[in-house]
Amino acid sequence: MGVWAITGASRGLGRALGALLNTHGHHVVALARNVEDTFAWVREEGVAAGSVTPLVLDLADVSSIASAAAAMLALPAVAEHGLEGLVHNAGDVLPVGSMSSVDDDAWARSMQVNLIGVQQFTKALWPAMVRGGCRVVTISSGASLRPIHGWSAYCVTKAGLDMWARMLAVEGADVGIEAVAVAPGIVDTAMQATIRGAGPDGFPSHADFVGLHRDGHLVPPEEVAKRLLPVLTDGERFPSGQRFDVREL
Repeated sequence: MGVWAITGASRGLGRALGALLNTHGHHVVALARNVEDTFAWVREEGVAAGSVTPLVLDLADVSSIASAAAAMLALPAVAEHGLEGLVHNAGDVLPVGSMSSVDDDAWARSMQVNLIGVQQFTKALWPAMVRGGCRVVTISSGASLRPIHGWSAYCVTKAGLDMWARMLAVEGADVGIEAVAVAPGIVDTAMQATIRGAGPDGFPSHADFVGLHRDGHLVPPEEVAKRLLPVLTDGERFPSGQRFDVREL
């Protein structure tokens, strides 16, 4: 089995996907801002020594992107076999509020974390991706398809990320690189807690998200990861250049 890298892997869906890929025999490079949380789940899952490599990655920091990519390329398994898969899971819903009043720096940070950093990190890993015939999976959202009042930065970046994946599928085809986007549905993660904590100011749908949590409609990340696994690993069933929704699988 080859090497898979996952961003935002310290908790939530990233953690669940990392643990699941590892149980299926893949070496997982788990990238996150808080690497100590990643070490914690590695211990909790009883992961075999050396089969998960935690690395620090902050997509808001260009120097962190460069350092993480260099560390990945230096890993013996990556240097020898290349990168089989890359899951762009990390993302930030903030800032929440009317686009006429949100902080400019916070809005720009969302662009960097959710879209620009994805491009920068992928470009830095390109040699390993070509060597491994990499399959790239971007975690999309219903917010990429429709505007949600108060989520201007998130909606814009997720829509851009969907097109980014389609572009990668086209430009990577000649070198064996595949790319798909997949919307995971409403997952019980820290992002949902952030949404509930944002409050209703400039966000008319706030009560709806509070209700989803209150009424038990959020799906555990481990369940979503199981449904997503075929999208990650079955290129014939889920062809490059497409967008999928976990609720339709």
